Amino acid sequence: MTEKTGVSMADLAVVRGVALLDLLERADPAALDPALDADTLVGKVNLAALGKDGFRRLLAVLVRLESAVPALSLRRVDPQRFATLVGRASNMQLDRVLAEPELRARMLDEIFDRMSAQLRTERARDLDAVVHWRFSGAVGGGGFDRVETVIRNAECVARRELLEQPRVTITIAPADFVKLVTRQTTPAVLFVTGRIKVKGDLAFATGLIGFFDLPEPS
Repeated sequence: MTEKTGVSMADLAVVRGVALLDLLERADPAALDPALDADTLVGKVNLAALGKDGFRRLLAVLVRLESAVPALSLRRVDPQRFATLVGRASNMQLDRVLAEPELRARMLDEIFDRMSAQLRTERARDLDAVVHWRFSGAVGGGGFDRVETVIRNAECVARRELLEQPRVTITIAPADFVKLVTRQTTPAVLFVTGRIKVKGDLAFATGLIGFFDLPEPS
């Protein structure tokens, strides 16, 4: 049986790389330093030093701990820091996360929650549009994860239920979507390379990302 241990703020100053993941995976939630929070922890992480499975392990351990320690929820990570974390993940690291259904769903939920907060309200003031997103590679649902975003009254609401007629339906691989919202690619590049499919208002779909003030990875 793996021995449970505590984790302190002091540990973050001296423990790095895979050793930090090992420490967190052994952590007893009851023995964690109350000052620990997800934003600080993520700020100490260098994904390049964590190996091909490091990003998956990091997200998995935060998901495990957050039920007992709300301060360790991914939702507490600053949007700029979250974009930087995701943007620095290698293709293999990102693929490992997206291959695990629970983490894939959590990654998509985190992105859409943040997009709701990042809507450019002045630009979207008169916009009334429903977008259906289809993310390929899912285990169920005909091979797709589906999300509906409703932009209305200068607000953006994301939900898993498809309740309204869409102005546009966008089909994309989740890895390409992650790269799109972290500014590592553009809709134009995805269209030209055939990695995004649009049914409906193509002109609206091309400019959709422009309605959001997405942070750039630093």
